Parts: sequence; structure tokens; C-alpha cells
Amino acid sequence: MATTIEDNTKSLPPEDERLSLGANLAYGLQHVLTMYGGIVAVPLILGQASGLSPADIGLLVTASLFAGGMATILQTIGVPFFGSRLPLVQGVSFSGVATMIAITGSGGIQSVIGAVIAASFIGLIITPVFSRITRFFPPLVTGIVITTIGLTLMPVAANWAMGGNRSAPDFGSQANILLAGITLVIVLLLSKLGNAAISRLSILLAIIIGTGIAYAAGIADFSRVMTGPFVALPKIFHFGYPIFDAAAIISMFIVIMVTLVETSADILAVSEIVGTKVDARRLGDGLRADMLSSILAPVVGSFTQSAFAQNVGLVAVTGIKSRYVVATGGLFLVALGLLPVVGRIVAAVPNSVLGGAGLVLFGTVAASGIRTLAKVDYENNMNLIIVATSIGFGMIPIASPGFYEHFPAWVITIFHSGISSAALMAITLNLLFNHLKAGNSDRQSVFVAGTERLIRYQDIAGLHDGDYFLDGRLYDANGAEVPLVSAQVH
Repeated sequence: MATTIEDNTKSLPPEDERLSLGANLAYGLQHVLTMYGGIVAVPLILGQASGLSPADIGLLVTASLFAGGMATILQTIGVPFFGSRLPLVQGVSFSGVATMIAITGSGGIQSVIGAVIAASFIGLIITPVFSRITRFFPPLVTGIVITTIGLTLMPVAANWAMGGNRSAPDFGSQANILLAGITLVIVLLLSKLGNAAISRLSILLAIIIGTGIAYAAGIADFSRVMTGPFVALPKIFHFGYPIFDAAAIISMFIVIMVTLVETSADILAVSEIVGTKVDARRLGDGLRADMLSSILAPVVGSFTQSAFAQNVGLVAVTGIKSRYVVATGGLFLVALGLLPVVGRIVAAVPNSVLGGAGLVLFGTVAASGIRTLAKVDYENNMNLIIVATSIGFGMIPIASPGFYEHFPAWVITIFHSGISSAALMAITLNLLFNHLKAGNSDRQSVFVAGTERLIRYQDIAGLHDGDYFLDGRLYDANGAEVPLVSAQVH
């Protein structure tokens, strides 16, 4: 029997699905709108900290958009040995902001460029080590990481909802929070509609409608859209040739190590959401794409590149798993990097609108992690305490950002990120309790006791007046233990 085109399409992995041009453009733009604020934040912060002129800061922003777009295309489309071929949006990593600011204080922006290039090159060399750790990322670890990614992004959504700029006089105003709430309601209403296309585009449509409402209310400001050049090509080493300082390179290499951990977690997280397999080879290809992009980005004036966790949430909430959609988003980023006027239009979207949409996006990431953790076996083992400790450890820098401020710089660099903190703790505890089993014993923790008993609806239906629970067991009014109905079903 001949194989039809439809059969071939159905046999493709979810990430290889090809949508129409219109769908690619719409969903790709939605990815850009989701991460635009994040990708421009790092160059803005670093440019201001370095004392650069507004024009030079604008070049940093443009370069970051261009580099992020090229990195996204490399990661999603891929070439031999580079690119995970998964729907991952790439952009400037937040992990290195504090380190790069410290480097600019001693050696200027040229030292930052040199440190990023050299440290990323070292990272490229060591990626084969990281590509062989997939067996240490069972659902226990990936569930912890995915859940923590969602939880650690909640402060970002809250900050956006309040206005985004803490120094602004209207930060936290009722108008900003109300606009975020309206956007959230629009997302929910559009998601509830029976039309699948509208439901999947709910985030994009809510951002557009929310921006329209903000403009009508006088909150959105488009007055600066027409100021400045319409076209600007990337400039090679505009800020001067790189300076390679040993101390700066060592500091930046710690950042690269964190980036590799976070990118590994993002690749495994999106593969879990998409429902596709990631082996050591594919993980290594994704990490190499990250490092190659980080080596080349400083040439045009950008910095280390990594996957954006918020876009992992967009994949989950829309159900659009095609990597070609994300590659289209990469083309949008390249265009934004070449056409600053378009970037200025996107930049005019109020942060409070993004905050309303972000609550759904980031919450979806956490929910995906909880769903993954539901697959974990908690019977007579230490998995529950591994989950509790890892997520708790990951929440420390979120609950108290200054927790590590009196520690050495390398400790701050590694543990200021809740994602890397939780990932490192989960990997360590999983190795300690589930791989190095010497000394383990059943029920060695109070957290294990009683977790193996499951109550199902059949058990609830059989309850009578006077029945009670004691130490995880069910007893009737006369004190006789009640056997589980579900346990009798074979």
C-alpha cells in the first residue's frame, strides 16, 4: 500500500510539524512579543551601568535583537553538530548581568566582549561532558526544574504588571495593575472560545487588545516610534576590539557554566512539553549552538545567549510545538535588529499588558512541572524530600534576593538564579539518594511515612459514619482497619 503525504505528516515528530505561512507568522510574532522585554533588558541595564550614550545603548539593543534572532534560527533549524532542533527561543542571558557590570567597572565594555568570547569558547570545548548527563535528568529532576522555572518567573510577571520600571512615578499604580488584570481576563475569555485558532492566539490577541485599551486610556506612548533611523545594520566591534583579561574570563566562565546548566534544563523542559526524545547527542548539539552563538554575538555588540524560559511556557499554553514557528520568530528578531523602527513599535507595548499575559504563561510552566512530578514514584524512597528541598532551595533567591550578598562573587553568580539553584540541588540529591544508594534505608525520613497509601474514588464511596484516619490508615467506627477497595482490584 502506498504511503500518503498525510501519513508521512502524522509520522513526523511534533516539533517538525509544518504550519501555514500565516500561522507561522502569527505564532512566531507571539513568541517575539513574549520575550521582547526580556531580551532588551540586559543591554539596557549594562549600557546604563557602563555609562554609554543613548545612541550606543540603542546599538546594544539592536545587536541583541539581531544576535538573538540568529541564535534562535541556529537552535531551531540547526546545522550538523549545532542546534537541538526544538522550539526554543534564544536571547541574551540574564545570568551574567552582575558579572558583566563588575567587569565593565575595571576593564570597560571591551573586557566584557573579550571575556564572553573566551569563556564561551571554553564552554564550547567542554559541551561533550554536559551532553552525557541525560540519565541524571529523570522526571524527578526535570519536574523540579520545570516547576522552579515557572515559579521564579512570577516576580518578572508581577514587576511587569506593576509597570516594569521601579523608578517610574506610576510603578505599582492602580491603572497599571488594572490594565494587567484586563489583559489577563482577555486571555482567559479568548481561551474559552470554541474557535481553536483564536484560543491558540489568545496571548497575542490579548496583548494587541490590551495595548489598544492602554493607548485609548493614554497609558501607551507611541510618540518615539518615528524618531531615529529606520534601518541600521549591525556594526562589527563598534565598541572596540576585545580585551582578554584572565580574571574577567574566569569570572565569565562561571557564568557560562550556569548557562550550560540552565540551557540543559530548558532543552529537557521543552522536550517534555513537546513530547519528543532528547538523547546525549541532541542535548550536545543544543549546548554547542548556545556556545557558538555566544562566541559570535559579541562581534556585533551582544552577549551570552541562552534559551528563554518564558517561551517554553508559550509552547505549553498554545500547544504549538513546531520549531519552524519559533524559527519564524527568529526571523522577526533579525528584522527587529535591522529595523529599529519596528523595534520601537514593539517596545511601546506597555509592560503592564505583558504582565497580565505573563501570569498565564509562567503559571503554565509551573503547572507543566507539577504534571511531570506526578509521574514520579514516591513509595518507600526519598523522592518527596528531594522535591521539597530542591524547590525550597530554588526559592531562596526569589524570596530573599540579597540572601547571598555577603558570599564570594562566584557563589552569588551560581546561586542568584533560582533555576540553577534548584537544578544543582536536584541533581546532587538525586545522585546521592538514587544513584549512590549505599546507606539508604526504607522509611528513613518522616517525609516518607504514609506517602505510599493512595485513596481512590472507590475508597471514598465506601466510607461510613464514624470512619476515621490514623497514621495514614483508615479505620471504621469499631477500630477495625478498612482495606482499600482499589487494592483489591487486579
